[in-house]
Amino acid sequence: MVASSHRINMDPLVGAIDQGTSSTRFLVFNSRTAALLSHHQVEIKQLFPKEGWVEEDPKEILQSVYECIERACEKLTSVNIDVSNIKAVGVTNQRETTVVWDKLTGEPLYNAIVWLDLRTQSTVEHLIENTSGRDKNHLRHKTGLPLSTYFSAVKLRWLLDNVEAVQQAVASRRAMFGTIDSWLIWCLTGGKSDGIHCTDVTNASRTMLFNIHTMAWDPELCKYGSWTRFYFHFYFIMLKYDSFYKAGVLSGIPISGCLGDQSAALVGQMCFQDGSVKNTYGTGCFLLRNTGTKPVMSNNGLLTTVAYKMGRDKPAYYALEGSVAIAGAVVRWLQDNLGIISSSDELESLARSVGTSYGCYFVPAFSGLYAPYWEPSARGIICGLTQFTNKRHLSFAALEAVCFQTREILDAMNQDSGIPLTQLQVDGGMTNNRLLMQLQADILCIPVVKPYMPETTALGAAMAAGAAEGVRVWSLEPEDLSAVMSEKFDPQIKLEESEFRYARWKKAVKRSMNWETTQTESREYKRLYVFSQ
Repeated sequence: MVASSHRINMDPLVGAIDQGTSSTRFLVFNSRTAALLSHHQVEIKQLFPKEGWVEEDPKEILQSVYECIERACEKLTSVNIDVSNIKAVGVTNQRETTVVWDKLTGEPLYNAIVWLDLRTQSTVEHLIENTSGRDKNHLRHKTGLPLSTYFSAVKLRWLLDNVEAVQQAVASRRAMFGTIDSWLIWCLTGGKSDGIHCTDVTNASRTMLFNIHTMAWDPELCKYGSWTRFYFHFYFIMLKYDSFYKAGVLSGIPISGCLGDQSAALVGQMCFQDGSVKNTYGTGCFLLRNTGTKPVMSNNGLLTTVAYKMGRDKPAYYALEGSVAIAGAVVRWLQDNLGIISSSDELESLARSVGTSYGCYFVPAFSGLYAPYWEPSARGIICGLTQFTNKRHLSFAALEAVCFQTREILDAMNQDSGIPLTQLQVDGGMTNNRLLMQLQADILCIPVVKPYMPETTALGAAMAAGAAEGVRVWSLEPEDLSAVMSEKFDPQIKLEESEFRYARWKKAVKRSMNWETTQTESREYKRLYVFSQ
């Protein structure tokens, strides 16, 4: 190996921690060209202790971050690139996933409750029952969100009610609450030794505790539901901060950017103009439309969320969002639960071999239905089966399901905006499936445009970190943003066929509704709730 004194002298680099639902990655980008120079990925184990429950180990997540950083930096060194060229690190993360930990010991007090988790359904039902008119949109005027199992505050309520360690830590003012970004940044900047307890406005806007108009924690929201007995002393990450973790290959490098994963993808796709849209295909599927500096409330089941805020003195930009719970997760389900495929590549191969679902429709409502329905009682169904149906048809139906769900939220977004979308920008791991991309174009009846560099979520986090005050190695000025090279998929079927298949899908969705009910007086949830209105 060439000696370190002969290592390549190059442009400033920016690292990005991309902590997703199914894996963690660390990626290193050239701040001038946005070229990806090194990366490493570690899968995260999901835990399903009960039906509808989804958890992950916060310590495993943290360790995966350390491992990814070390390995990605080793890869840089192996090609004679000096790690000291990394000038900043950004964080992007699975949103809504909730962690509570002890600030004195640094230990998590319970597993992270993942955004997909359904254990809080009865809590949500009780909240809705206690609103005027039984309205699930009771808090939407401040939060942009419906009352749903999806968001962090109801998960926090469950932890307060059911975990003795959390109750004790709250009573002694040792409990700290945060989404995954908060947990990681606190640990990486020192943890129990003066770690920074912070979040950013995009993650905060998904907690149901944050007012998206005032851009602050809202006293009324924090009081509602009695779900916050925590000492709220964490602030929003928008500028240059203290050093990275106290020891390790990146010691002393600032964490200067943080964005929830879907906001990071919006930035990475360079959707900075009002009306620009992207769709990310990951564990779930998330379509965001930049609505500029004013929040737009949806009349069609979409969320209003903070898209990004690139500095303390910069304006906040907002987005309309359509959230689908199950996209890439259906591949994992077919592989791990049914065992009919061994990989995502095999799913594409099986589906391509038949080219049709042969009338089979798959509604993967494993965590209820998110946008545009917000129906937690829905459950997954497969219908239209005959003796002729086999795993190839089911594979095709699974891919179609992802596309149909995207069609539903795109239709809602077109209705809200009044301006139909003429093409869809896409990113995420599933976009490597070329059959899926073609199916998506066919079902939407508009072109689908995929960038050749698929790591747009991590890229967005790197852009935010590199452009932060005190770092400024990455320009976000329009004239300095390079055009993204992309591949285009044009529709190849007639409109009538697309509409017929979509209508059959909608029929299947109706069959999935109101499948599951909860008993709010069950032993598990039998508790006196005090809701301060």
